[in-house]
Amino acid sequence: MSQVSGQLAKYSRYCLRLSHWGCKNRPFYHIVVAKKSFPNRHYIDPVEQVGTFDPLPNAHNEKLCALNLERLSHYIAGGITIEEPVAQLLGLAGFTPNHPSTYSQAWRNREALTNESTRRTNVILKEVQQESA
Repeated sequence: MSQVSGQLAKYSRYCLRLSHWGCKNRPFYHIVVAKKSFPNRHYIDPVEQVGTFDPLPNAHNEKLCALNLERLSHYIAGGITIEEPVAQLLGLAGFTPNHPSTYSQAWRNREALTNESTRRTNVILKEVQQESA
């Protein structure tokens, strides 16, 4: 029995996290496997890079995310901890169930479209601009 529980917790000391690369005004993220106790810094090499994420939309209005699904399934089967931003990405990619914060964010977005009092003042919505023009 101890051998089975040891296999399940093989990667319990590691986590999947986003590692920030790029500039302040042009972010780019690597999805990496790193030790939980290490800070998220450039000078500490991660165990492995399993994907990338570009949060700024390209010319086709797409945010690009590349994932190595084989390695991700290996680490998830080994009991790795997944941080919230990576869990949201994996849920949106259809690899894992959607994270609960994804649902609340979608609800807030829908509410902001219909209710003017819940909108933030710094957000400009295209649909609202077209209706008023």
